[in-house]
Amino acid sequence: MSNPDVVVVGGGIGGLGAAFSLTRQGLSVRLLERAPAFGEVGAGIQLAPNCTRILDDYGLLQEAKSLGVVPDAMVMRDAVDGDELTRIDLRDLENRYGYPYMVIHRSDLHGLLLRACERAGVELITDAQVTSYENTDDGARVTLASGETHEAGVVIAGDGLHSVARKLLVDDEPVSSAYVAYRGTVPAELPRVRSTDLSEVVVYIGPACHFVHYGLRGGELLNQVAVFESPKALAGREDWGTPDELDAAFAGTCDFVRDGLPYMWRDKWWRMFDRDPVMNWVHGRIALLGDSAHPPLQYIAQGAIMAIEDGWVLGEHVARNRAEDGTVDWGAALAAYEAVRPEHCRRVLTTSRKWGELWHLDGVAREQRNVLLRARDTYDYSFTDWLYGPTALTPDEEPPMFTPIPLSSAAVEDSKGEPLALTGSGTP
Repeated sequence: MSNPDVVVVGGGIGGLGAAFSLTRQGLSVRLLERAPAFGEVGAGIQLAPNCTRILDDYGLLQEAKSLGVVPDAMVMRDAVDGDELTRIDLRDLENRYGYPYMVIHRSDLHGLLLRACERAGVELITDAQVTSYENTDDGARVTLASGETHEAGVVIAGDGLHSVARKLLVDDEPVSSAYVAYRGTVPAELPRVRSTDLSEVVVYIGPACHFVHYGLRGGELLNQVAVFESPKALAGREDWGTPDELDAAFAGTCDFVRDGLPYMWRDKWWRMFDRDPVMNWVHGRIALLGDSAHPPLQYIAQGAIMAIEDGWVLGEHVARNRAEDGTVDWGAALAAYEAVRPEHCRRVLTTSRKWGELWHLDGVAREQRNVLLRARDTYDYSFTDWLYGPTALTPDEEPPMFTPIPLSSAAVEDSKGEPLALTGSGTP
């Protein structure tokens, strides 16, 4: 085989998105996937306007909408009493940002990108486990477990949470949050679904746990996600996140949440890891992308979106650094990519951690959080403008962050009308 312009490692959402983006720029792209076949495990995924904007640019938004659901509202409730805390009008949000907020089955999004790559002429190779990366005089090379090598002008490493390429840049390990997710989908004909508003994305937030549900595939399925902190993980045990812990974690939640637990897949669960942010993603002609660079916790639903943004930004900088004869100044393109994406993703990673802490509060802190959320105006976008607007291509285009509101600013009273205050332990 002749060498392509680009080798992309990893056939997940990020790798496929990058391969398509670079092929759009007229480059020849070879994508290497370690599994015997392309596929994606999981259930629902949320796509905010900063992602649907890119899908529209790719000419894929209408197909995505035909496969997913464009909900009317996002609602946050207290998992203990079920009361509504705040909501976002997603139709108004679409007017503000110009693109919809939608939900889609992860495998449907993956399939959409795979078909786009096939149509664009990406060379797709399976059973190709990359074991090492190295720079060459005029590009980069990867070596497979089979001993086979692939070379290109640049290698994009979308090799996930346990990235081999990341070791070229930093000696670190995934960080366990001690939280675990259970997922499941419920067919529309069951009473559980008939009694649920599929036009809403709903999250119930509770002490050391939360529960999410929304409709998928045009309302054919109800997607559910149950997430909780594992006592076994905190104790350092290896067998953590088991179904008995699932049931115990949600024992104190409202009826609607507890009634959803029997529908979760109980033979598999997802332990929640991220990594500390790093600001260096490029090693010669090897660049990190997606979870290899910035695996987040899931609390602001930006993991796959960041990976899609990475590929789009890289494609745009290829276009800006391509000569009339078609040659790409990869040094300039990769430098521009690294100048903007790590800082944005650092913000997402750190905000995701803080948002998770906020969701899972107990005691007086929970009550203070609830006071602040109830006081929020439905049409207040001060906490989303930094995230849902156009994806920045240069550092100066990155919008300012939101201004945090301290919990201590919320007045909470006990049953006698006396003010409560937090102690250092977070309890009254």
